Amino acid sequence: MSARFLILCSLILTLFSCAEPQVELLSPSIIPAPQSLQVNPGHFTINEKTTLSNNDDFTASHDYLTTFLERATDRTWKTEYSETNSIILEYDDSISSKEGYSIENNEQNITIKASSDAGAFYAVQSLIQLMPVDLNNITEIHIPAVTIKDEPRFKYRGMHLDVSRHMYDVEFIKKYIDAMAMLKMNNFHWHLTDDQGWRIEIKKYPRLQEIAAYRDSTLLGHYNDTPHQYDSKKYGGYYTQEEVREVIAFAKARHINVIPEIEMPGHAQAAIAAYPELGCTGENAKVAMKWGGVFEDIYCPSEETFTFLENVLDEVVELFPSKYIHIGGDEAPKTQWKSSPIAQQVIKENGLKDEYELQSYFIQRMEKYLNSKGRNIIGWDEILEGGLAPNATVMSWRGLEGAIEAAKAGHDVIMTPTSHAYFDYYQSENDDEPLAIGGFLPLEKVYYFNPIPEELSDEEATHVLGVQGNVWTEYMTTSDQVEYMAFPRMLAMSEVAWSADENKNYDSFINRVEYFHKRLDAMDINYANHLHEIEGKLNSNQEYELSTKTLGKEIRFTTDGYEPDSSSKAYESPIPFTADMTLKAQVFDDDEPLGRLFTQEFLYHKGVGATISINKEPHKSYPGSGAAGLINGIKGSNSRYGDSEWLGFWGEDIEIEIEFETEVELDEIELRFYNAPGQWIYSPERYEIVLKTDFDETVIDRMDVKNNSNSIFEVNHKLFTPKAFTPKYKKMTIKIPNYGIIPDGNQGAGNKAWTFIDEIIIK
Repeated sequence: MSARFLILCSLILTLFSCAEPQVELLSPSIIPAPQSLQVNPGHFTINEKTTLSNNDDFTASHDYLTTFLERATDRTWKTEYSETNSIILEYDDSISSKEGYSIENNEQNITIKASSDAGAFYAVQSLIQLMPVDLNNITEIHIPAVTIKDEPRFKYRGMHLDVSRHMYDVEFIKKYIDAMAMLKMNNFHWHLTDDQGWRIEIKKYPRLQEIAAYRDSTLLGHYNDTPHQYDSKKYGGYYTQEEVREVIAFAKARHINVIPEIEMPGHAQAAIAAYPELGCTGENAKVAMKWGGVFEDIYCPSEETFTFLENVLDEVVELFPSKYIHIGGDEAPKTQWKSSPIAQQVIKENGLKDEYELQSYFIQRMEKYLNSKGRNIIGWDEILEGGLAPNATVMSWRGLEGAIEAAKAGHDVIMTPTSHAYFDYYQSENDDEPLAIGGFLPLEKVYYFNPIPEELSDEEATHVLGVQGNVWTEYMTTSDQVEYMAFPRMLAMSEVAWSADENKNYDSFINRVEYFHKRLDAMDINYANHLHEIEGKLNSNQEYELSTKTLGKEIRFTTDGYEPDSSSKAYESPIPFTADMTLKAQVFDDDEPLGRLFTQEFLYHKGVGATISINKEPHKSYPGSGAAGLINGIKGSNSRYGDSEWLGFWGEDIEIEIEFETEVELDEIELRFYNAPGQWIYSPERYEIVLKTDFDETVIDRMDVKNNSNSIFEVNHKLFTPKAFTPKYKKMTIKIPNYGIIPDGNQGAGNKAWTFIDEIIIK
């Protein structure tokens, strides 16, 4: 569906509206975009005489539409068939996709066809999005005449919500699910247990409600802040089994499956605080009060532990009809297992190689138990370590590698990599964004995510069930904050999950999102609005280009440090960068400023314009602006390591070579690294600089780095210049070894560390 086609649709409907009642423009109406949509002349009018006919196969869809129409029109709708002026739900077994549907809307009727209630339900969601957002005091609802044929790209379309770090009431959970339904998502991943709190009632183990559900205090500020400070307030709660049933019934009526996550063998500190005998040390633990992915307390693989988990899962399985039960399996530290006589005995008795195979044994044992109950497990990609459970589905979060490995082995996978699916990352480079865990995931990056790795064959790609957006809530104390972080990125993820790749068009999407804001307003959703912000990039001619995604707006800018107003110069062509400069720009609609002020500092140093190469490609999830971005005169964000300037390398030693156009005198070299152990990012402990003169004389400088920083780590290296002569250099090589394996006790222990590097400033 091209942008030109969508604009043409809008023009057609505008022409019809000149002679007929105003109809909502189609171009911004439907998210996710249908597979096929045709605009026809005319419109259908819902009035007091319109009837609704049902098919017995479509009970949930009929009930949902009836409830919506009764609220919208303030009248009772009876189910009866009429040849004209009717909304018809019709069974059609020729529609092969069980979630597919068609809508034929003309001046006489609206006919919805599907081969299942799910398909009819998604048709109803599209129909509602064709209606005006505000239906108050409207006696007639005019809907454009369209023909839609639609089905999802992926069968798994999910959203996750962590309620362990911060908990939200049942009404908000329903609101979250309602928004998912509107966007045709069908799996709600409910993260119910973790180190910081146990959130589901288990009747057999009352101390889970009494102790594990509450922490004594909560970390203030960011995990990377030092020293850590706490609020000294007891925090917690849990969902009763009756509340869980209420949520499940609500979701079922919207064709959403609720997948519970009960973490094991790691992320178990809250449970061990309630029942110390489940741990390996026998010591009393407390429910965790700070954030972080790794806590040493882990379930000990004793028969007592397995009995506990089986009993817990018995109650979970009785509550949740889901085919899948998520058992976590991530970030399980092995330190306590290494010193535990019980763990070592289990390793010996079962002929296991090490603690990693013990984790696999643990997961496989729990899988067999759940399989005996007719359920399958989902686990984070760490369950691949030590050998994958036979029937497990892998949820790949540490990049795409886990998904590729699992799919090639014949296992189903769900794509949810941090780089494209973690909605706890910052979504804007604005300094006043709410506190977040780190990283940078703008709307556009979510939208362009392709869940099918190119490394997979067509047959292997069939194991990719779909995608999921994840909302981890360490820094989301309220439901308003959850909404701000989830929307509009959830809209982009819904289109990744539903719409055919060839139909995706970001410009079209942005303009539909701009209109969709009205719908989110009507739902009282506190979405983030960055649509009127400016994006900038440096082109190959050392010129800076500005753009904004919404149509019909203009950009005005200054380069003298003053803020632009309606009289400032309008942006028409790229802005040359030949000296230090402070660029400020603003989007205007007529003479009214929109969005936030855009500011970019430029530092014109001796590296700008040089030739640069790196011996390793940046990780595909964190490419920054490529090698050239390291000497483009633009520093990356101080808090968003995934922005367009930071380059990320995972576990690799890198060598950077810079060649100047002519020999240059050098006085100082500044390197910028990101350091955030909570996100597995470590600045290097040492680096080496090699400078070459025109006579091939090599000057070698080595630096041992002592890093106490918790975010940006800048190293200034002043060069020694002999008094007798000032050398001129033609080439520079910088060798940066990776930090190595993350040590025990730290987040990501046992994994390779990331290296993030930004601007190399050469003076």
